[in-house]
Amino acid sequence: MKEKIYILLCLLCLSAGTFAEDKWAYLNIRHEVRIGWGDQMFESLIWHNPVYRVRTMPESYRQLYHENYHHDQHIWAEYQYRTKGWFSFGGMADISFVHWDDVIRNGRGEEISRDKGHYFYNFVIMPTIRFTYFHHPYVNLYSGLGAGMDINGGTEVDGKGRHTVVGFAVNLTLFGISANYERWFWTVDLGSMFAMQNANTIFMAGSRIINVGFGARF
Repeated sequence: MKEKIYILLCLLCLSAGTFAEDKWAYLNIRHEVRIGWGDQMFESLIWHNPVYRVRTMPESYRQLYHENYHHDQHIWAEYQYRTKGWFSFGGMADISFVHWDDVIRNGRGEEISRDKGHYFYNFVIMPTIRFTYFHHPYVNLYSGLGAGMDINGGTEVDGKGRHTVVGFAVNLTLFGISANYERWFWTVDLGSMFAMQNANTIFMAGSRIINVGFGARF
């Protein structure tokens, strides 16, 4: 009887070990792709509807306002290649838009004309690296960093008459969590993206604080 119990315990241990190994196996898959959404908190704070309109000037007075702002949040895609359990590298592309109307009003605040269709965009391309410091079959914790270029364009022109300019971009993931189910996973990242052409031309500074993503490993 004791021999049968011993054999049964050995079989249970072997099966448990095999099951655990199967659960962990997909974490070592090399390729990972995800897509996601990021907030435009910075853009909404800087580019927003006017809080004051001139109403005490003569009707002949004219003032240009930027109104009816609409913020298309960040849409991004990322690929990562895992070289080790804790390190991976790849690349990310991110795009976002801000739209508004140019409105001319008189000194009483009355609308004279409205020109719709004004916008700008930021298109970011950058290589990225990631450090996964906690592994579990169902949860991963990680941090990451990326640096590349930002293409800023739209209907407006800069001081040199250009509609499109190129700047430098950095993205920092301070904390990220991945919830895994087999090859599929969902992620939430906390961090920030910065982009600028020079000290006087800043495109983003604290954008993409929250990112939500969905992806697959293969």
